[in-house]
Amino acid sequence: MGGFSMGSAFNSRSGLLIMVALMLMAGSFYFGTLLGNNASIYVSQLTSNSSSSSSISVPGSSTFTNKVALTYRETPLTIPESGVNVCPLKFNEYIPCHDIAYVHTLLRSLNVSRREELERHCPPPDKRLFCLVPPPEDYRLPIKWPISRDYVWRSNVNHTHLAEVKGGQNWVHEKDQLWWFPGGGTHFKHGAPEYIQRLGNLTTNETGDLRSAGVFQVLDVGCGVASFSAYLLPLDIHTMSFAPKDGHENQIQFALERGIGAMISAIATKQLPYPPNSFEMVHCSRCRVDWHENDGILLKEVNRILRYNGYFIYSAPPAYRKDKDFPVIWDKLVSLTSAMCWKLIARKVQTAVWIKQEDDACLQQNAEAKLIDIWKLLSDNLVTAFIILHAGISVEVFTEDSQFWQDQVRNYWKLMNVKGTEIRNVMDMNAYLGGFSAALSKRPVWVMNVVPMTMNNTLSAIYDRGLLGVFHDWCEPFSTYPRTYDLLHANHLLSHYKNHGESCKVEDIMLEMDRMLRPQGFVIIRDDESITSRIRDLAPKFLWEVESHSLQNKAKKDETVLICRKKFWSIV
Repeated sequence: MGGFSMGSAFNSRSGLLIMVALMLMAGSFYFGTLLGNNASIYVSQLTSNSSSSSSISVPGSSTFTNKVALTYRETPLTIPESGVNVCPLKFNEYIPCHDIAYVHTLLRSLNVSRREELERHCPPPDKRLFCLVPPPEDYRLPIKWPISRDYVWRSNVNHTHLAEVKGGQNWVHEKDQLWWFPGGGTHFKHGAPEYIQRLGNLTTNETGDLRSAGVFQVLDVGCGVASFSAYLLPLDIHTMSFAPKDGHENQIQFALERGIGAMISAIATKQLPYPPNSFEMVHCSRCRVDWHENDGILLKEVNRILRYNGYFIYSAPPAYRKDKDFPVIWDKLVSLTSAMCWKLIARKVQTAVWIKQEDDACLQQNAEAKLIDIWKLLSDNLVTAFIILHAGISVEVFTEDSQFWQDQVRNYWKLMNVKGTEIRNVMDMNAYLGGFSAALSKRPVWVMNVVPMTMNNTLSAIYDRGLLGVFHDWCEPFSTYPRTYDLLHANHLLSHYKNHGESCKVEDIMLEMDRMLRPQGFVIIRDDESITSRIRDLAPKFLWEVESHSLQNKAKKDETVLICRKKFWSIV
């Protein structure tokens, strides 16, 4: 299936491929030749007493005229003739809606006991930076998939905290100029494959694996560096992994740099951006969520997104330890899950497994005994962060959409002139029914499908076809690190936001595209001529190359398609 798909990336040759790649690394570290030229092409030369770029060129490269200056969003918005300003180097990991400095100003108004500070908090437009986020010093083009599952450049995620505190659990180790991911985790330090097989045994009474247990889509809460997700891929199980931006420094950045689907998020006071009945399994391995607190409100959120006969996997001390407060916590969990008519089917090897039963009689009985309020269980328990407009889709529309995107993907790859594993991390910014993602299912990519919150709710249909995605409002930045996607697809997205106010202009969405995009990454834009014409004019100011092509739309009429590519530039 599509969505978070790895195609045929893992096969009998993958071990040999990694060994060969490591031999190549040994001979190419100091020559910058691994998987292409790693030197940035466009650079800005700073003088010691100026924040603006000069015209000094570096041998073998070019200079750009964009100025390096800390710039905030102003109204009305104007783009300098020299191009969009570049943020100073220290903002190379800027995430607008997870900015610790801004969140700190809100602490008095946040419910810290429920970890509200870990959720999205987007600053008002005038407090957001409006400048291009630069890569860090010594940034290199990412290592390609599937080698990136196990190795990434150290300089691209230059943080040592996780290796220091989690190295003993085999999350990540430092190896010369690389980070190495052995596949371990807090609860599976001997490797995710062994742990995944154990879960398969627990869910099938020792007879099969998770796939045979009916698990196809998983939500991994507090995912760490997403090794659990990486090793579910050989089973063709697709995982939506998330973790907050907290003391586990840059865990989601590591995951995305590896080419594994993940996003920044927290389960605290707001509803998660996924539709009801979306996952066959919700996984918590030492995820640091207090499921037993606040009358089990977070467990009720799990109940909302978990499908009937789906599993809640809980690998944490209350499931097996008898000291401290763990027995009390366990008793509360048992009481809460029993009230929701979940059945505990396994509790061994430090893991508990519940199944969400489809048992209306049990729910009615528990309601009569006042063990649970059915209305509260079935309704939204957390603050709803989005308004959903429901959509009815006919079989004919669905089939036509799927065939259309099969054809368009073939055209796109020819126009981009890319091969093999040049593209790994993909986002469809206006996914509709997920046809674009499904058309990529045979390629070694994963796709984050995004359904704008002001459009019809088609995200449930996306999940029903085995794909994954989120609701999001593109008037706000996305919850991801800079430089995390190789390809962004925007099909009639920008025209939808044309009349959404002064703080939600084409330039704002382009700035967010640039922040999310890796150097040399692509943006494919299909839209009205007024929009594509505007993009062509603006692209050079964002340091994008742009090509204009014509392809047929669903009505068999010619439509302008822009293939934009972000230049690989740096501040020196």
